[in-house]
Amino acid sequence: MRSAPEKLKSLVRQEVELLGYELVGVQLIGQGKGVSLLRIYIDHADGVTLDDCVQVSHQVSGVLDVEDPIKEKYQLEVSSPGMDRPLFEPAHFERFQGSRVRVKTHAKIENRHRFTGVLGGVEENQVLVEEDGILYRIPINLIDSARVVPEF
Repeated sequence: MRSAPEKLKSLVRQEVELLGYELVGVQLIGQGKGVSLLRIYIDHADGVTLDDCVQVSHQVSGVLDVEDPIKEKYQLEVSSPGMDRPLFEPAHFERFQGSRVRVKTHAKIENRHRFTGVLGGVEENQVLVEEDGILYRIPINLIDSARVVPEF
């Protein structure tokens, strides 16, 4: 999954959890011309407001300025995971077992890159997705992105 380096995630996790939020995920995405987007997803039992995002952004920004773990220019974005919650870690796939998900891979699996179906959890570093009665085993290391599909 498109994720940030471990050192950066650890630094961000420490600050986010210090403020009482759950760190859902951290992405560092190159935007071209030496600029990156640092996207941080946070959650809280009471939900996430704009003020929460501002508070986390301010705290993380200060620490990043001091520690300087990102050498290129970057834009910081803090948000809630939203209804189409991204899934980053094996624990996320377990937590949302039974939910409808959309998974994109960076290598083909059975001649496909995209899967949408019911999440069956994780077995042996593979995410299980059932689509149209077929169970697909998707290696976690091949997943580019995974999100819960909101159902209304």
